[in-house]
Amino acid sequence: MQTPSQQPEAQPGAGASVWLRMAYGIDRLNRSVGRLAYWLVLFAVLISAGNAVSRKAWNLSSNAMLEIQWYLFAAVFLLCAGYTLLSREHVRVDLFYSRMSRRAQLRVEIFGVLAFLMPVVTLILVLSWSPFMHAWQSGEVSANAGGLIRWPVKLLIPVGFALLLLQGLSELIKDWHELRTLPPGNQPGVVSDEMVHSPLVIEPPGDPR
Repeated sequence: MQTPSQQPEAQPGAGASVWLRMAYGIDRLNRSVGRLAYWLVLFAVLISAGNAVSRKAWNLSSNAMLEIQWYLFAAVFLLCAGYTLLSREHVRVDLFYSRMSRRAQLRVEIFGVLAFLMPVVTLILVLSWSPFMHAWQSGEVSANAGGLIRWPVKLLIPVGFALLLLQGLSELIKDWHELRTLPPGNQPGVVSDEMVHSPLVIEPPGDPR
């Protein structure tokens, strides 16, 4: 998996449509979230190490410090869902996809986003909002002594799925544009010179087309 700093950041050409520019804006947003996740992982490691040392050396422990570890883990897992989609790093079981023409691959991608990703993500986004609002309005706190308030970690769910939904829209726009501009006769993994030199060609980071 390429890191956010290693990935080439594609830019829209001068004649790019509003939709394509929006797609690139979403890509930049999720790439920035990926960079933020680096620091969250570091904080989680430092807090975990500090808890272990204080517990073993001085027999001191804190429920708040224990809970903040899984808060940070939840943040990395949920907030980076969109970035993972951008990087094409989600697990895929491929039986037929690699044998298809590029045009057929794009049709499969578009169908998958419209039929599965967007409906499921939208449903989870809607259903997760109510628990967050309840925790916010009630001031819900952990049942553990000295534990943390609950609404920040519950807010991560709708925010994370909103980022994933946006990235799904970005992938849909880029795949649709490539499908419309794809020269005839392209095979999987083959990109023609015409596609490479087109100012509007879309090449998702980490997955050259």
